[in-house]
Amino acid sequence: MRRRAFILGSMAAAWPVVARAQQAMPVIGILNSGWPGSEVVALFKQGLKEAGYVEGQNVAIEYRWAEDHYERLPMLAADLVRRQVTMIFANTASAPAAKAATTTIPIVFRLGSDPVKDGLVASLNRPGGNLTGVVSLAAEVGPKRLELIHELVPSATTAALLVNLTNPIAETLSSDAQAAARTLGLGLHILRASTEDEIIAAFASLAQHHAGAIVIGADAFFSRQSAQLAALAARHRMPSISPYRSFATAGGLMSYGGRTSEADRLSGLYAARILKGEKPADMPVQQLTKVEFVINLKAAKALGITVPLPLLGRADEVIE
Repeated sequence: MRRRAFILGSMAAAWPVVARAQQAMPVIGILNSGWPGSEVVALFKQGLKEAGYVEGQNVAIEYRWAEDHYERLPMLAADLVRRQVTMIFANTASAPAAKAATTTIPIVFRLGSDPVKDGLVASLNRPGGNLTGVVSLAAEVGPKRLELIHELVPSATTAALLVNLTNPIAETLSSDAQAAARTLGLGLHILRASTEDEIIAAFASLAQHHAGAIVIGADAFFSRQSAQLAALAARHRMPSISPYRSFATAGGLMSYGGRTSEADRLSGLYAARILKGEKPADMPVQQLTKVEFVINLKAAKALGITVPLPLLGRADEVIE
């Protein structure tokens, strides 16, 4: 009996140690506007692993997916805060919801827009609060995409911009594009879509707006719908440009935007630095300025468009 009591007593004494060890494992809450299987998250975890953090071994991860229903993001962010996660990793659409939910839990973002303009940080060099992260050029080069499509089809006097109205940066994308259109002497129609059916309806409305080209706005939902968008642009014989290389490789005419994969991986490295004790307020936002320009000549030929040699010469990749 004494031996059994000793064993039970030893086990009871060990339980608090085990509990403390489990509690000591940091927990990252991933708040994402998309769906499970996101490449952004896979590359984020790759960055974590490079810094010595492996899910299930020395870091736990709580996933919250909005599944393209951006209105769910505030509720999902609040849930992660209630669970007292160690930090939150957010993408462009979900970062404002994460910021609104907590002023104390560190937040690492992976953005395609300007975090200062979006009100997420005080400055790039000294964020000053509980947010920092990595930015690749997507939304910020939106006006350049309009310039490129205008250079390719100068006969088009009116263009369309497709935005996801549920995205917090939709208004910024629209106002920036309208300013660029005025500079170029172009008419611009803003088309809104947040579902596949709304994308189809937006393309069906291009003729009534007399649009001669369409610019796809920066949005994670549109990135995942690259194949559908490319197919619709071909069906409506509409010159088009997107921020995402996946659009051009799926048959779209052109893409122009930041190399997102490197930004995704770097956000994992940034998260690891915070897990090791650094403060977001003191960590400058990393801004990746490399932009990739892709032209699909097969799509151009199908549209009867001859791509000028100067434009071809500026392309990083030409798909034939």
